Amino acid sequence: MKHRRISRRRAAMTGAGIAALVTAGVTFQTANASETPADSAPRTLSVAAAGKLASTLAQDLGADAAGTYYHAKSKSLVVNVLDEAAVEAVESAGAQARVVANSLTELKSARTTLQQDATIPGTSWVTDPTTNKVVVTADRTVSEAEWATLTKVVDGLGAKAELKRTKGEFKPFIAGGDAITGNGGRCSLGFNVTKGGEPHFLTAGHCTEGITTWSDSSGNVIGENAASSFPDDDYGLVKYTAEVDHPSEVNLYDGSTQAISGAAEATVGMQVTRSGSTTQVHSGAVTGLDATVNYGNGDIVNGLIQTDVCAEPGDSGGSLFSGDRAVGLTSGGSGDCTSGGETFFQPVTEALSATGTQIG
Repeated sequence: MKHRRISRRRAAMTGAGIAALVTAGVTFQTANASETPADSAPRTLSVAAAGKLASTLAQDLGADAAGTYYHAKSKSLVVNVLDEAAVEAVESAGAQARVVANSLTELKSARTTLQQDATIPGTSWVTDPTTNKVVVTADRTVSEAEWATLTKVVDGLGAKAELKRTKGEFKPFIAGGDAITGNGGRCSLGFNVTKGGEPHFLTAGHCTEGITTWSDSSGNVIGENAASSFPDDDYGLVKYTAEVDHPSEVNLYDGSTQAISGAAEATVGMQVTRSGSTTQVHSGAVTGLDATVNYGNGDIVNGLIQTDVCAEPGDSGGSLFSGDRAVGLTSGGSGDCTSGGETFFQPVTEALSATGTQIG
């Protein structure tokens, strides 16, 4: 039998009216921070090496660590610490230290306050290590009265939070790498995976909540849902039911593909690429982690990766990757690929762990 080739896919359930979500961009600021002295030279690190070093230093420093990010220009790891005593440990490990005002515990407390007092549709918040604050973003659907509520809550958090407005509207995206369709909707395949030696693929949970049987772009049935989690998370697992090729790679839409050999945790500053069936391939950087987005109608998703990569309806479920490492599944955002925008992604590592699957 001749095998049909399926790479990755995103979700674009046009009939369901689900579209796009994201927050305002985050700039690399250094407020409340003291830079490493000029004579201290941090090591040049790859993103993967920086991620491993960040995990090690977080364990070693404990409560003295206040977040990390990757500085793409200098190719170094920046580690936020709370006092000068921790600076030496960071610098001796080959990273750059910044003394900041807010601990991770204080920022977590600020997020709890937002969850209790400012759960408003059309908003997102993310802990930003580059500003050492929780950045709260309101989209265009947030009313003046709701903006006033947000302002009051954020002002009450003092230097631990800041409030921004985005011109776009937070919505889930639906479409992606290679198109997958069903029940009048379209999404994108994220990554091919295996479970118990059997082939499956990952896509967005808001896709698998509305579609249970999946076909390729030619209308041939290829799979059935095996697991789905949305809201709170945004991942879905589909088991292949057809004899199709399922390589561990992403469609680059130029006649070539990117092989995927494993998964990686996102790091702020990491350079990433997204593939989707609506807008194809676009690149950018990770701007925040552990983002919370309120899509409305009770659909609140937590623990997302925030990026400045654009996407549009039809890109949901598609692949976010860095080199040969799978990083995320497209959830939603705001803006578009003409004027620009931001997009949120479900971390792949969490989806793999929850579904008991492996890349490949």
